[in-house]
This record gives sequence, structure tokens and C-alpha cells, in this order.
Amino acid sequence: MTFSRRNFLVLALSMTAAACGGARRAPATPGAETTLRVRNQGFLDRVIYLVSGSQRIRLGQVTGNSTVVLRIPQQYVFGASQMRFIADPIGSNVAPISESITVVPGDEVVLTIPPG
Repeated sequence: MTFSRRNFLVLALSMTAAACGGARRAPATPGAETTLRVRNQGFLDRVIYLVSGSQRIRLGQVTGNSTVVLRIPQQYVFGASQMRFIADPIGSNVAPISESITVVPGDEVVLTIPPG
């Protein structure tokens, strides 16, 4: 994957989120699919949520030591949108949340959950 337009890395609790725009059409296509690639390097399975305002929108689940690509619904990506993600571990009561990142339609957001 090419990191030509931006490379953003944040650390939130035990989770790292990186939003990176690859070779994107200029300007971004309003109806373009926006995805979240989750790399779970830990052993616990996680339920992934998008935080929009005060609500949590379930995007999907990723098993331990695997990678999955989830679609972010278009109604939550309009122009440059601020997003946060929660990686809720199944069988644990600690749910780390990412810092706010800017996402535009057509971006692929990469969320890496480190081991531990």
C-alpha cells in the first residue's frame, strides 16, 4: 500500500490506529467506499465499533492474530469526517478507543491492535 497523501499514527491505551490515504483520486469521490483494515496482533477476539457522537456503530469482528477489512457505512463519511474506533475485546472489560482522526470518502483506515 502506498502512503502518498498522509500517514497518521496515534496510540490510545493498548491500541494503535493509523489512517492512511493511498493513491486516491483527486478530489475524493463522494460515493467512494471507505474501509477499515483491522490487524489484530493480540490473542483476544475483538468487536470493532465506530464512534459517532454518543453512539457506537458495530462494524464487525476480528479474531485474534488475524486481519479483516470492514466497510464504513457511507452515512458516517461525508467530506472530511472525524472518527474514533473502539476495539472491544471479547471476554475482557477494557475497551481501548482510538484518538480522533480525519477520514474522507475513499480512504482506507488501518487499525493495528498490538499484542498484549
